[in-house]
Amino acid sequence: MITSNPFAELSALIPPAVMQAYVVLMILLVIGGTLLDVIHKQSAKYFVQRGQSLKKLAKREVNIVEKSGIAVSTLANEVLASGEFDNPDRRKSHLLMMYGFVIFVVTTALMIFGLPAAEGDGWLLLPLLWHIGALMICVGGYWFWLKIRVDVRSEGHQWYEVERRDLFIVSLLLTATFALVWSLLQALGGGVLAGIALVVFIVAATTLFSSVFWSKFAHMFYKPAAAFQKRMAKADGSRDKLPELPELTDPVVRERYPDIPEYMGDNPPYMGLGIKRETPTHY
Repeated sequence: MITSNPFAELSALIPPAVMQAYVVLMILLVIGGTLLDVIHKQSAKYFVQRGQSLKKLAKREVNIVEKSGIAVSTLANEVLASGEFDNPDRRKSHLLMMYGFVIFVVTTALMIFGLPAAEGDGWLLLPLLWHIGALMICVGGYWFWLKIRVDVRSEGHQWYEVERRDLFIVSLLLTATFALVWSLLQALGGGVLAGIALVVFIVAATTLFSSVFWSKFAHMFYKPAAAFQKRMAKADGSRDKLPELPELTDPVVRERYPDIPEYMGDNPPYMGLGIKRETPTHY
């Protein structure tokens, strides 16, 4: 099973050209969804403005050699090793899903675009990696969902309740799970159950790649930029803080915000003042 290309047998039902067109369409949907996300949330504008603000606070100039070192360090730590996660279990779960996703997607494209040639002994490695990638996603994803995920019960919800913010992880898990189920059932002889698993696999994958604008998929493209900017701010000595806010008892503030009580308990002073924090909505 794990060394056979599941798409090779599927090509008897669905022409390779159709499968290849589907892969291209998913790539275009990811690109389009990411661009829409950037435009809607003004992420690029935010990073530029934030960079300019931090540059004014810089205490020293960072040369090109140091910038290159920071870029490499960011790639090695935050991107490749997910060093931003303090929780070791969360980090391991994320790494399993991330590398499993990369392996799964790349091998899927290679096997589909390699049809009909991707059927001989020389192609055994790709199906093996494809199954391993899907399994890594499942292990990391279910570990996160059932053990590491935020305790939603404390918020009055059950673990099985799904919100829009869960769209990415749910569609990813369904894609990997039913890819494995479909491959297993197909190896056992196919039939109706294999067809159902294939349909769920395709629907879940389509949802995963077409819902970038509404899910956290695009977040993976922002993280490297944010991590690099944070390291640059540390290197040049600038500070990334909220602006100093005036006292609520200040007459000018009272005149501008007459409906705000002078004492707001434990709430931060910027809450309710109409002051927007300079933080993008994808964080």
